[in-house]
Amino acid sequence: MSDRFEGGPRWQRIAAIGAALLLVVLFLHLFSPILLPFVAAAGIAYFLDPAVSALTRLGLPRSLGSALMLLALIAGVGLCALLLYPLVAAQIGLLVQQLPGMITSLQKFVAHEISNLQARLGPNFVSGKLQSLVTSEGGAIMGFIGTAARRVVGTGFALFNILTLLIITPIVAFYLLRDWPGVMARIDSWLPRSHESVIRNLAQEISRILNAWLRGQAICCLFLGAFYAIALTIAGLNLGLVVGLTAGLLSFIPYVGTIVGAVSSIVLALGQFNGIDHVIVVGVIFVVGQLLNDYVVAPRFLGDRLGLSAVWVIFALFAGAETFGFLGVMLAVPVTATLGVLARFWLRHYLQSPLYLDPPRSGS
Repeated sequence: MSDRFEGGPRWQRIAAIGAALLLVVLFLHLFSPILLPFVAAAGIAYFLDPAVSALTRLGLPRSLGSALMLLALIAGVGLCALLLYPLVAAQIGLLVQQLPGMITSLQKFVAHEISNLQARLGPNFVSGKLQSLVTSEGGAIMGFIGTAARRVVGTGFALFNILTLLIITPIVAFYLLRDWPGVMARIDSWLPRSHESVIRNLAQEISRILNAWLRGQAICCLFLGAFYAIALTIAGLNLGLVVGLTAGLLSFIPYVGTIVGAVSSIVLALGQFNGIDHVIVVGVIFVVGQLLNDYVVAPRFLGDRLGLSAVWVIFALFAGAETFGFLGVMLAVPVTATLGVLARFWLRHYLQSPLYLDPPRSGS
């Protein structure tokens, strides 16, 4: 009888944790369309809090320090946009002008390669229907791709609600940043006193991993974006700046930016240049960029401090996108870091527990 009552509180705690997690998931499902600005604001406040705290220690009021740091961030983003907009707009305009000729060149290249395959391997090696599709329907295919891209972009802007994001996020970020120490102190006061130190240590470990991942991925994305944009522009690719910057931006998902950028650049190079030499140069650029990132940049700024496997990051990002859309992408890494820290904590306790350490009982 007493054993049953002694086990009660533990099961009550497990049930309470399960109910809390269920409520969080339900809350995210119900309010995910409007949560994006608030989650983005929380991320900005978390990122800028050390700088604002440093200004506060120098004697600056926290409200003023928060406003200054947010204005500096907005000014930096706006300055980059103003500097890059003319170049990006010019390259997109050039692409629109040259797109019909690039499609024609790409069709001729593919038809020539198909003819070479037929000459070497026999006339029946490549289906006549496939050859007709490639040579005569390429324009229709590219038109379909363009229409699909416009729909995706339009849907993306509708989902992200970019205007609301730009207006609401800085306001919420200011209030969160101003009140950050009070919010953290209030959360700390709610911790159960018997497990206070353990929970605080776990939270510090999660924060360390998130800081390392965010800082390291930001540096890697900046390096890859700058390297690809400069190298592709020097190689003469018309849309090299846009493709390079996009590849760098997508590199927050490991290897995805490089793969998307390489495929896009190779297709553009096939349509722009005559011959395979420039295509090889483009491929070499992406191989060199990824190798430099993997063996020079990432070890220098990340080392082995991350604690997040690239496989789990990719899975978490795609699972978050599938479940909650762009909000899920933003929450994927913090949730993965939290689960990883908790899993390692429980594994350490299991390896020190009697369940693991006790020898097997000998048979009677």
